[in-house]
Amino acid sequence: MANMQQAIVQQAIEHSVLAAAKQMEDQLDSQLKALENMDEDDLDNLRQKRIDQLKLQAKQKKEWLAKGHGEYREIFSDKEFFSEMKGEDRLICHFFRENWPCKVMDKHLAILAQQHLETKFIKINAEKSPYLTEKLKIWMLPTLALVKKEKVLDYVVGFDDLGGKDDFSTEVLAGRLAAGGVIHPDETAAARKPTATQRNVRQGGVRSRDSDDEDSDFD
Repeated sequence: MANMQQAIVQQAIEHSVLAAAKQMEDQLDSQLKALENMDEDDLDNLRQKRIDQLKLQAKQKKEWLAKGHGEYREIFSDKEFFSEMKGEDRLICHFFRENWPCKVMDKHLAILAQQHLETKFIKINAEKSPYLTEKLKIWMLPTLALVKKEKVLDYVVGFDDLGGKDDFSTEVLAGRLAAGGVIHPDETAAARKPTATQRNVRQGGVRSRDSDDEDSDFD
């Protein structure tokens, strides 16, 4: 039964990634056709628009770096977690303890933190943060809490979503996080067949979330 469920989820995420790749391909085709029909004034406007976009991207990057994006940092208290989360569009928090599986996850997250400045990456020792661990129902380590706009929307629990072994690649984890909406998809990897699986509930002894947690994780 577990293998069948995994196969179904695998098929769903493959369909999602392929659809995203097709959408990007269609957009590129549309842009190329538009370029073919442009005159000199249109090209000048396009150049200025691109310059404005680059300026905006540089400003956004500067703001992200000032808020701690681009690095993978440990925090040490529940209060610090809420402070780090405040005002963030995308945040990934690794609930860990000092063991081998968590160190494997650390290695990949440190790489992704540098590649995806749009997202803040932090970690917290689950054994030293009982309030958050209980509030978010963390029951297996490692667990990644995927946060969007100050709300935990998804979890990566253990390695089940990543092939079930500790030798998964950084790209596999990136695919899972992109499917969860907390990092931007890697366009160069979009056409590759994913091996990660996305699950919106926790795996193995699933704990359902209480109904009073639906509106917010932190009421």
